[in-house]
Amino acid sequence: MTGAEVLDVGREAIWTMLAMAAPIMIVGLTVGVIIALFQALTQVQEMTLVFVPKIFAIFLALVVFMPLMGAVLGAFMTNIADRIAAG
Repeated sequence: MTGAEVLDVGREAIWTMLAMAAPIMIVGLTVGVIIALFQALTQVQEMTLVFVPKIFAIFLALVVFMPLMGAVLGAFMTNIADRIAAG
């Protein structure tokens, strides 16, 4: 492998990581902002109010986005295997 190919694999790995983490992180961020707005509007400062809905939302997002995440990771691994076979 040349240096350019190594950089390409690294770049693809970073994009794959972002594609796999982005849906879950966006769901967690959105739920966190909504709960923070709710707490600011109602002046309820309960600590468990932040964590419990986020945990449920992230778990639900994991279940929903698992096929997408598997497809992204499978495509990346197929690409890596093809590069190994060709080189």
